[in-house]
Amino acid sequence: MKSMHSIDINTVEMTLDIMKYAINRISNTEPELGAPKKEEDLLKIVGETVTKEGIGGENAFHLFKDVLAKATVPVDHPRHLAFVPAAPTRAAILFDLVTSAASIHGAYWMTGGGGIFCENQAMKWLVSLTGLPDGAFGVFTSGGTSANLSAMTAAREAWRDKNEENKAFKALLITSSGAHSSVKSMAKVIDADIILIDDDEEDRLTGKWLQKAIDDLSEIDRKRLFAVVATGGTTNAGIIDELDTVAEICKKEELWFHVDAAYGGGALAAPSVRHLFKGIEKADSITIDPHKWMFSPYDCGAVIYKDLELAKNAHSQKGSYLDIFKDEGAQGFNPADYQIQLTRRLRGLPLWFSLAMHGTEKYTEAIERGLFLAQSAAKKIEAIDHLELVREPSLSCVLFRRKGWSPDDYRDWTYANHKSGLALVTPTKWTKYGESETISRFCFINPDTTEEDIDNILASMK
Repeated sequence: MKSMHSIDINTVEMTLDIMKYAINRISNTEPELGAPKKEEDLLKIVGETVTKEGIGGENAFHLFKDVLAKATVPVDHPRHLAFVPAAPTRAAILFDLVTSAASIHGAYWMTGGGGIFCENQAMKWLVSLTGLPDGAFGVFTSGGTSANLSAMTAAREAWRDKNEENKAFKALLITSSGAHSSVKSMAKVIDADIILIDDDEEDRLTGKWLQKAIDDLSEIDRKRLFAVVATGGTTNAGIIDELDTVAEICKKEELWFHVDAAYGGGALAAPSVRHLFKGIEKADSITIDPHKWMFSPYDCGAVIYKDLELAKNAHSQKGSYLDIFKDEGAQGFNPADYQIQLTRRLRGLPLWFSLAMHGTEKYTEAIERGLFLAQSAAKKIEAIDHLELVREPSLSCVLFRRKGWSPDDYRDWTYANHKSGLALVTPTKWTKYGESETISRFCFINPDTTEEDIDNILASMK
């Protein structure tokens, strides 16, 4: 019986076909803007694909290439301006293939030392952008949710270790109303209560608001409070909390200060807006997603700690089979000690290769391009009578309205543009002083997006 791992002429041909597809896809700077289909419709077209005898590699690959891939929306399309898209460099995508082919276990230095060395080179650059003190470092994760969860687990364990009394309380944390949904979800996972603070007039969490919220807590709740999560670039609007004053209150109240900069963290490399992050260097932990604004493929997040030992105390796993390698070469940085996952691929390798190939200045240029596009789009919107900015752009997010449109109008416009292949720009909700409205939103990540693209999208909003 032929093994699944055996090589024959059919396997070689299939490999060549797949590599040809990958090369064509990587070199295509404007892929087809696909659209999802219902599961039952896809099943009618492709049939059952996992069967007792198998359907063959060539058949499975062509079903994916010709049908299933077209039922997806590529995040790197230059006119994909919804959500927080991504635009991985060709170098990063290529090295994502290498990362998989290399088959390296990235949990421990013993098994992944060379690859972890590369990850750590990229991590040094990330840490340098934050301004955290010497000794700060981090590890790559699957994304912002796992990074936030890892940081908050470390924060809670550090709080519990302060005194025995804390172990008797259910933990409590504070964040802003504009915080990412993963912060609220993560609080559920660690069984912590959460308080959402209403933002100030500029829709930011500030030290003033934070202090008021803390002062209003009951005695018991104050004892339960262990952390504050600020945001370095909200997903919906790109808003950066007043990090320096929040940091001051956290220091005064002896609270763990975490900054979720999953989306906005890329802008730390942009001199034009770096000053907006003043105070991030005082954080106890920071989340950044390289698969958003640092041009890495999915999935690649990062969590950075001021004090690695506190993270290690929370996450290091013990087992007899994990403690048998004592030779000198096997000793080194173990990523599994600093985040929630034991089994992990080397998610930071594609970022490392892209940085090594292009240099950090190219990253700065590409990020500044997204900031420029946001400002350019805002000016174009202001020049059109039937369009109106909801607020000034923040980072690469632009919120705007089409005067006189209902939520249904925004929805129909989105569907029409997506169906025609023009663009994917989705509506969002914006709440101000308790009033919520449906509006439109751009998020610029891809440096290949053009001003002509913006003109054509706005022109469709008749």
